[in-house]
Amino acid sequence: MKNPVFNFLSSIRLTLFLLAASLLLVFFGTLDQVHYGIYHTQQKYFEHAFVVWEYPAQWAFGEALSWLHLPMPGGYLLGPLLVVNLVCAHFHYFRPSWKKVGITLIHAGIVLLLLGQLWTQLRQVEYFLWLEEGQEQNFVEAFHYDEFVLIDKSGEETEQVFSWDARALRQEGRVLGNPELPFEAEVLWYARNAAIFPRPPQAGNRFPEMPFNRGIGEERDLVALMKKPTYAEGERNATSAIVRLRDKESGEPVGTWLLSNLFRQSLPMQQYFPPQTFEHDGREWEIALRFKRKYLPAEIQLLDFKHDQYPGTTIAYNFSSEVKILKPEEATGRTTLIYMNHPLRYAGLTFYQASFADNNTKSMFQVVRNPARWVPYVACAIVSLGLVLQFGISLYVHALRRPRAS
Repeated sequence: MKNPVFNFLSSIRLTLFLLAASLLLVFFGTLDQVHYGIYHTQQKYFEHAFVVWEYPAQWAFGEALSWLHLPMPGGYLLGPLLVVNLVCAHFHYFRPSWKKVGITLIHAGIVLLLLGQLWTQLRQVEYFLWLEEGQEQNFVEAFHYDEFVLIDKSGEETEQVFSWDARALRQEGRVLGNPELPFEAEVLWYARNAAIFPRPPQAGNRFPEMPFNRGIGEERDLVALMKKPTYAEGERNATSAIVRLRDKESGEPVGTWLLSNLFRQSLPMQQYFPPQTFEHDGREWEIALRFKRKYLPAEIQLLDFKHDQYPGTTIAYNFSSEVKILKPEEATGRTTLIYMNHPLRYAGLTFYQASFADNNTKSMFQVVRNPARWVPYVACAIVSLGLVLQFGISLYVHALRRPRAS
């Protein structure tokens, strides 16, 4: 074809440029992973169209070379361009023939693999679940997302939960509400990461006065200071906020609370931070900023956790959790065993054995929701079939061309 745009998109030069740019992206992303961790690095380099690499301050001559910035295409630009380049090159150079059906399948499998990875990045969410032996729980919590909740606890059997993504708190002065709520929530202060500690004796004016007058912050005379976000592996930002509730009808303040995901109620922090509850017009409420929850259609109960070791050593060879799935409509639950490389798949989620604590009495599961988990298997099967067909056809054609012995 003479179309210059199509010729450019199908050119081998574009292919080589995209592959080289992908190598550079992985290289600089790996360098930054040391300082920012896997999650932040993946977001920065592979979930944006463009990215700017900055010379790390921790490196030699960091101050002198702090001006060095290298812009480059990100994963959300390189990935789609690679797919477009592959498809255009296929239709530009490929001539339909039964002898090349394997090549068509190989290209289709590679395109499906790339599209599946994009689907995974857009839709995959990771959660975790801590359970103590004998404990039941009907929700999992997100690794990287928080939510602000107001919970009506006045119901006899159920609670009504009003929730907002914690990102809604980033705009100080913003008012959050719901038609079914008797009050509105005004954001006074927000921190992506905060240092929270009791006010030291004889602190004087070293720390500012805190505006909250209810809950844990007021009871324990806490101080909340903004802190630089952390991206280190195994660390979690203490997302925090100060929120004031006002009665909708009278406009009078109900109270002001300090909220933080440090005050989470699930294991292992519940003994230190009780729920922040209050009464309003004869109804009991709870206010919290917590790890974002996903509720399950059943209770998950940990029956037994085992940490098996090789005899005479402290080297582990197996971690396993026996759990029971308790559905409300079923009299008896379903028991299953979760252990290394043998997860539980339930309600669109996959439960992996991840960690343990407290003398082998508590178990942690990594829970993943990935609607595209089947795509790599299908893509690899298509590519394998294409390779077998292409080699088989080539062998057959080569055998036909061999001269017969006289």
